[in-house]
Parts: sequence; structure tokens; C-alpha cells
Amino acid sequence: MIKPDFSQPVPADLGTVHFIGIGGSGMSGIARILLGMGHKVTGSDLRDTSNVAALRELGATIHIGHDASHLGNPDTVVVTSALWPTNPEYVLAQERGIPILHRSAALAYLTTKNRLVAVAGAHGKTTSTGMVITGLLRLGVDPSFVNGGVIAELGASSSSGKDDLFIIEADESDGSFLHYDTAVALITNVDPDHLDHYGSLEAFEAEFGKFAQGAKEFVAISSDDPGAVRVSNLLQDKRIITFGQAQTADVRLIEIDATGARVSFTIQFDGNDYSATLNIPGVHNAINAAGAFAVLVGLGFDPATSLAGIATFRGTERRFELHGVRRGVSVYDDFAHHPTEVSAALSAARAVVGDGKLITVFQPHLYSRTRLMHKEFAEALALSDQVVVMDIYAAREDPEPGVTGQLVSDSFADAGKVHYVPLWDDAPAVAASLASEGDFIVTMGCGDVYRMVPQILDALES
Repeated sequence: MIKPDFSQPVPADLGTVHFIGIGGSGMSGIARILLGMGHKVTGSDLRDTSNVAALRELGATIHIGHDASHLGNPDTVVVTSALWPTNPEYVLAQERGIPILHRSAALAYLTTKNRLVAVAGAHGKTTSTGMVITGLLRLGVDPSFVNGGVIAELGASSSSGKDDLFIIEADESDGSFLHYDTAVALITNVDPDHLDHYGSLEAFEAEFGKFAQGAKEFVAISSDDPGAVRVSNLLQDKRIITFGQAQTADVRLIEIDATGARVSFTIQFDGNDYSATLNIPGVHNAINAAGAFAVLVGLGFDPATSLAGIATFRGTERRFELHGVRRGVSVYDDFAHHPTEVSAALSAARAVVGDGKLITVFQPHLYSRTRLMHKEFAEALALSDQVVVMDIYAAREDPEPGVTGQLVSDSFADAGKVHYVPLWDDAPAVAASLASEGDFIVTMGCGDVYRMVPQILDALES
């Protein structure tokens, strides 16, 4: 794992920029903006993804695989935390003395001349960021933005706008969200995560407190999440707008109807009621909408028009995204990788599937998270009728002895609904064999489990 280093001076002119791991959602968004600014962009990634293809169409030169020969002769190199320090392109850039910027430092550089709205939280960031962006566009504002996922309606995760607002999904996993010059902070929740980096829940919440305290204009923060409430209590002399279902919330959600494929709700704000129906399901998305609403009204926009704009949001890639139907079985993919996210996503899916079965193919992410939360994962996944548990997507971590996906499967109270399938090639057939007409299969996790969707569709056909 490469940790952010903000001591590296940012060159006055970035020149030609090489991205190591350019296909990631955050990296590809920054690359897209730099291409729009006229920079020559090169990069490398392990796989030829849709993000890579889109950047190539915009003029980027991208190699598949990591090799020292792929570095070329850039003026600046941008890296992500997911890289290993032994990456050959990274090592060569160090040897040659090329300025190396962490992704978050490059993003901070791009936002320096704007009013920055930074969205942070253990989960809900990508959707909430997308809702803020969509609402602003519907209000006639042209913001710059970098989101952690492709906004379905826009077909992009980033854009360079003409107005002064810049909206970003801020990453708390490595503490880099503290380095932005934030005007408005939106905190969706402070559910414990990334404790391998922070060491304790208290340290995790303290960093969120620093992030919120640094917001120059105001903080929009959950009224319901216990961690967020504790962070609110750390703040001094801050304008705070709370949102959620608590009676004390400044933006209060009432009358939530999440029984179908679209969630409806009413927001009480400043003595008035405003109702909306989203194009996506789930109580959690009503809460995300309330957070986005808090940002927009905090910025001074009309409440009714703001909510109407947010309600046009059509989702982001890898958030309960339908990929196909075979034999009457619908196959979805979802990014959820924390027990709270898993529970929220499956609750929403349960409301949509009706009388059908819900079959989840779950890929745990990170050895440390699996070790710390395997019981909580099992409890959340039990909202499914059947679960296929795969082995762990390591990402930036080395393997830990005895830590596998079996920790999750062995933690199920009902062993009859879980199947531990460590071999990738076996999982599609197992999932397909469990499904009948009217059922949903959902691949779930923030690793590469989404790549299994075509194989599941093929398995259903055969």
C-alpha cells in the first residue's frame, strides 16, 4: 500500500501525466479532467475496463499490465493507495526523480481555485455525491466534480465545469480527506471501518472531527448514525445542518415508503414539507437524498427545486445495477463491502424482488476487514435466501494465515443458506443452480466480483 505523501511539492506545470492504476474510479476521474485541461495523459492498469476504454477515446495512451517500460517519459506520475511499493513503474519513477503525487494530492491540486464540497463517510459517499451533482445540474449550476463511480445519467464519474463549485467524494480510508481545502463537508455516517489504518474507533472518529472542523462554510451530517452524532459533539463554532429521521434533525425524513422499486418520502425543513419519489430503492437512499438536500439548501438553493432535482438521480454504476435477465432470473451487481452497506443493499433488493428468492454472491474485501467483521457480515448476508461466499479480494493487503472467506460462511446461524465456494470458476454454476424464475442473483463486493456477471448469465442459460 502506498500512503499519501502531501510533502511532495506539486509541479507548477504537471505536463505529461502518467497514472499507475488509471482504471480505478477515482484515478480515471482525475485523468478525465486533466485530458479536458489539455494535458497529455498516459497510464497503465491490470485490466482493459470500460473506464480504460473511455479514457482511450478521449486521447489517453494506456497499457495493460504493470511494467517499467510502460512508464515512458512523463513529467508527473500519479499513484493510488492500492499499489504495492514494488510496482515496477513506481520504482522506476522514484529512481528517475520524477515528481510522484498520490491521487488525493492530485485531486486537492485540481480543487484549489474552487469552493469545495467534500462528501465523506463509511458508506453512501458515491450515491450522495452523485445526488448533489445531479441536483446542482438540475438547478442550472455547472460544477466540476470527481465521483467514486460513474453517474448513470451522465455516463461519467468526473467533469470540469464552468462554475466555482467543485464536488468530490473524499476518501477517509487513509486519512487523505484531511488535506482538502473544504468549504462544505457532507458526512453520511461514521460507521467503524478502516480500523487497520486508524487503530481504534476513537481515532477514526477523531479524524472525521478534524475533517468537519476544517469545513469553512458548514457541515451537513447525519442525525441518526451514532458515530456521526459523536463527531458533531466534537465540533466548535461550526454551522451544522443535521439530516435523518431523528426528531431533532434540521432536515427530517418522515413517511418513508421503501416497499417497491422506488423509495418515496417527505422531508420536513424550515417549517415546510417537501415530498419526492426517487428512481432507486431503499431507505438508505432516502437518507442519502436528505444529505444531498441539506447541502443544497445550505448553499442557499430553493428547497423544493433542490429536492425535485435530486429526485431525477438514476443511480451510479455498481449500485444495485441490473446487468441482464436469463430464464427469468435477474442478475444485479452491487459495490457493498461493509456489513452496514450489505444490510442496506439487501434490504432494498428484498423490497424489489417480491416473492422471488434473493441469492447473493459475496466476495469479502481485505483480510483485516474480514477478520474484524466476519460475524457482522454473516448477519447482514442472512437477509438473502441463499449466499455464495467467495474467497477474499486482497487489494492492498498481504494474506493473513487462517483468514479466508470461510470465516464468514462459518459464522452463519443457518448453515443451510450459505455455500463457501473458494474457486472462482465454480461460483457461477453454484449461484445459477440455486435460482429459479423470478429470483435475483446479486454479485456483491468492491473487488472484482463484478467480472463474474457474464459467467453467471451464461451459467443460467446452460
